[in-house]
Amino acid sequence: MRQYLCGLVSGLGRKNGWTLAEQAGDVSPDGMQRLLRWADWDVDAVRDDVRDYVVEHLGDPNGVLIVDDTGFLKKGTRSAGVQRQYSGTAGRTENCQVGTFLAYRSAKGHALIDRQLYLPASWTDDRDRCRDAGIPDEVQFATKVQMAREMLARALDAGVPVGWVTMDEAYGQSKSLRVWLEHRDVGYVVATRRNDDMITTTMGQARADDLIAALPARAWCRLSAGAGAHGPREYWWARVPVRICWQPGRGHWLLARRSMTTGEIAYYVCYGPRRTRLVDLARIAGARWAIEECFQQAKNEAGLDEYQVRDWRAWYAHITLSMAAHAWLSVARSLTAKGDPAQATT
Repeated sequence: MRQYLCGLVSGLGRKNGWTLAEQAGDVSPDGMQRLLRWADWDVDAVRDDVRDYVVEHLGDPNGVLIVDDTGFLKKGTRSAGVQRQYSGTAGRTENCQVGTFLAYRSAKGHALIDRQLYLPASWTDDRDRCRDAGIPDEVQFATKVQMAREMLARALDAGVPVGWVTMDEAYGQSKSLRVWLEHRDVGYVVATRRNDDMITTTMGQARADDLIAALPARAWCRLSAGAGAHGPREYWWARVPVRICWQPGRGHWLLARRSMTTGEIAYYVCYGPRRTRLVDLARIAGARWAIEECFQQAKNEAGLDEYQVRDWRAWYAHITLSMAAHAWLSVARSLTAKGDPAQATT
């Protein structure tokens, strides 16, 4: 495992079974394949170790949990969960696997802390096909929203310090997930559809885009959603209170982000402390981009998408070790930014 991790953070051009084995001095990839498929180690316990390591070094009471998914392009039909489905990575429908991930972000840095492989119904309805791919019989169909809730519950139950949750529209439009977060009293800023129905403060109903369109020009403020590759990501932002029954000390808002160049508007449903400012909501909405950076960094620097395995357990094993490698790199970057030496071991 140590050799596998060292290979993942090395400067290898490709990071698959063959190249990692050569880096370790092995004559074949058999040892690396055995590590992923059969070796006696608890993959989920290592996942929890990665989460605890990230929290130890990057944890902050105002930390943000971020949910998103990414695609892994694959050939054939035998890899667990593979089928023609939409891949955000490719921006189109491709033959791929899709993993749903949970990232943690604070002012100190960001890293992936949980993962689940999405199994389409075409897989879970065919148990023989599942067994051939090593998928346990107890694993049933789960939507991506259900997987997101499971990962969020694991993080919250483990005491991960968090002030907010943010997600894109695919997850944020789920009212059941938003209600679940409110029951856990976790603040959120989640994207939603423009035609999402909002309960107004006058006990009426209105579409999100209609509520925002009714705001006066003075309601909009120019704010940065955080630093980007080319400087601050500045947009016009506005919000309007929604919902009629606020819990003591809590509030609900509809947030809008308008592009300064195209005028395109994105919509967010928000829940959090009643004194939350517009600039705070804009900052949390902007934090969602951190998981995109995690995907890019983990793929480019830690071989997240370069595995050559088909079965269920091996996918989780590789992805978990890649997350561990990326977490170490993220912590090293954080320590270097502070001027502290990065530790060689974790």
